[in-house]
Amino acid sequence: MNRTEKKFLENIRRQQLVSHGDAVLLAVSGGPDSMALLHLFAAVVPVLRCRLGVAHCNFTLRGEESDGDEAFVRDACAELGLECHVRRFDTTAVSAAWKKSTEETARLLRYEFFDELCRESAFTRIATGHHSGDNAETVLFNLFRGAAASGLHGIRSKHGKIIRPLLPFTRREIVAYLEEKGSGWRVDYTNEGVEHDRNFIRNRVIPVIEERFALKFTPSMQRISEQAGELEAFIEQHISRLLKANPGLDLAAGKLHVGAMRQLSIFEQKEILKRALKLRGLPVDSQALGRIAGLLDRQAGRSVPAGAGVEVVKQDGFLRFRQTGDPSNHR
Repeated sequence: MNRTEKKFLENIRRQQLVSHGDAVLLAVSGGPDSMALLHLFAAVVPVLRCRLGVAHCNFTLRGEESDGDEAFVRDACAELGLECHVRRFDTTAVSAAWKKSTEETARLLRYEFFDELCRESAFTRIATGHHSGDNAETVLFNLFRGAAASGLHGIRSKHGKIIRPLLPFTRREIVAYLEEKGSGWRVDYTNEGVEHDRNFIRNRVIPVIEERFALKFTPSMQRISEQAGELEAFIEQHISRLLKANPGLDLAAGKLHVGAMRQLSIFEQKEILKRALKLRGLPVDSQALGRIAGLLDRQAGRSVPAGAGVEVVKQDGFLRFRQTGDPSNHR
């Protein structure tokens, strides 16, 4: 086991991403990140004592190149003795039918396929090849979209069944590992454009920053992301304790005691309001939170819109969430 494989195994153990007896489905496109994921798991599976399988999506968007990716992944799996599950999609047709972008359609199709394999073949984990550069790109993308502090968390190393054991690794480390192993990979040249926002950040913005601050940007973004995740976990525990200790803050019933809310900081108030909105499937944005929090200092009987078919009214000493009509009429 070489140095990279030891680091990979240590990260899996430290974050408890895989347990003895797990069945891990590896999402392998044929690119360098997923190929490194494939070979790293193949190297450490005797220690982890888990079952491996591979999933490959052929989105048929690049003609012969897409078919070449599929053949390449099938051959790599055959050499490693791993079962390879392949699904072909007419992504363009589905995208038109769903009225979604090609990228969003491919993402939805990919995870539907993965979920299907988990049900049918009893996979307990889905591993993807996201690395620290992807995380830096995601954090910047979230910032440019106007995300709140939680957007700094970026990509989570574990979210439900999905695990991302390559997050501590840079693209440079990944490529060096594949070269050391003598393993090839496929190149998707559509990722090198700048038409899409993420591609622009990846191919234009980040290289300029790294040129000025060599070897500092990605590690710094990774630290910020990890610390944001730790802060998010702390906030979740803190707000859960507040809600449990104060029966007047009843999210399920949609009523929040004004006196109890006023005793909290504005940050705590907005965190509770976020949960109330999410519980009702309503969008969470700074304007909505500001409007609702502002009701605390307004006279009784005043109300503000909270989202499709829902308003919040200050009544009988509570902020109350109530329906104003058919939500479909507000879409």
